Amino acid sequence: MEETMHSLTKTLLVGIATALTSVSAAFADGHSTSACLITKTDTNPFFVKMREGAVAAAEANGVDLQAFAGQFDGDHETQVAAIETCIASGASGILLTASDTSAITVAVQQARDAGLLVIALDTPLSPADAADATFATDNFEAGRLIGAWAAGQLGDAAADAKIGLLNINQSQPTVGVLRNQGFLQGFGIELGDPNRWGDEEDPRIVGHDVSNGAEEGGRTGMESLLAIDPMINVVYTINEPAAAGAYEALKSIGREDDVLIVSVDGGCPGVTNVAEGVIGATAQQYPLDMARLGIEAIAQYAKDKTLPETSPGLDFFNTGVALVTDSPVEGVPSITSEEGLELCWG
Repeated sequence: MEETMHSLTKTLLVGIATALTSVSAAFADGHSTSACLITKTDTNPFFVKMREGAVAAAEANGVDLQAFAGQFDGDHETQVAAIETCIASGASGILLTASDTSAITVAVQQARDAGLLVIALDTPLSPADAADATFATDNFEAGRLIGAWAAGQLGDAAADAKIGLLNINQSQPTVGVLRNQGFLQGFGIELGDPNRWGDEEDPRIVGHDVSNGAEEGGRTGMESLLAIDPMINVVYTINEPAAAGAYEALKSIGREDDVLIVSVDGGCPGVTNVAEGVIGATAQQYPLDMARLGIEAIAQYAKDKTLPETSPGLDFFNTGVALVTDSPVEGVPSITSEEGLELCWG
């Protein structure tokens, strides 16, 4: 009896496995192209806009789209599970903004081994060639633009600037390192190791702190920097929520009008803060375009296995960046806040 039950159980399991394989194959056969979008969260407006771009592009290109997101920024396990789901469903490709750029590479390699095209969006993997391609902002250039703008605004006084820098967290290297180092180079400060922040020796740097890319983190980080030197007059921030927090900290001591705050992202609330004078300048990036171009690349790959190309002189495809300010500096190309509001994250 026990042998008979064991045989029946084994037969049933084989049948289930065969059925699942058939469903996966039917899914792949039933759609000319299918793709997955996996973002860090589905609440951050940046990733909401990215999803909008992916959905619109998928509809325009006849691509079946599945969207996944971590439950919080840093939710690596959910992203790994999403990749496994995409492999099992027979997807043609994956667009990924990785929470853990190093650890995710194991799951990414499994997807590539299964024949999926994997494109990193916004955040390069570590190493970058762990993905088939990367579609992203040139984050170093984004930082360089706001650094050059800040130096130009100060003019001769830039030689005596007191600079505070609000990064996202301690993890290095990240896109935050690229923005930070780009800013410093744009301002005219000699870098140490360009793959990390905090090892520069220029006396104009008051200090570095972290913000977790959030308004509250920007406020507490700014307070810590002001405790080192209350006369900081230039503040770099990793993104616009951190910039808003830094502004509140400066406002609490009556210094909101005599400190230059610069940032990166170019979301609609951030560009509004440029128009209102909270942020002096921000470097605008385009997540909707990242996702749109990514979906188009997957559709092309499904047709003829063509891999996406990189931008000239770069190891990724540059999806563009523009400096947004209402106080332009000669020699630093920029657009106005009015123009930035028409483009924000488009």
